[in-house]
Amino acid sequence: MTTVRLRRVYEPASVEDGTRVLVDRVWPRGLTKDAARLSRWEKDVAPSTELRKWFGHEAGKYPEFKRRYAGELEDPVRAAALDRLRDLAAKGPLTLLTATKDLPHSHAAFLAGHLSG
Repeated sequence: MTTVRLRRVYEPASVEDGTRVLVDRVWPRGLTKDAARLSRWEKDVAPSTELRKWFGHEAGKYPEFKRRYAGELEDPVRAAALDRLRDLAAKGPLTLLTATKDLPHSHAAFLAGHLSG
């Protein structure tokens, strides 16, 4: 079973995190690279700027956001980034990191569910 965790990038790192991957397109405000303690940054798996702005983190738009985002993940560049995440998850615990405050209604939550199968 693949273990994919979801956390805010501002939370302290934990030994249970395993591989820590930032999945946002934009670097989180006020966070240094050292403080983030990332294994990698997969910004290509993030939603497009247009989709992110349309969504605006409005929970009521989340079902449509997920539909549109799933379509974007079929783009070859995004699909390759998703495959890299899948490979990391197969090797051990993977923690997807995002700056988003509403984790249950985020692209990172969608990715975690998708990768967990």
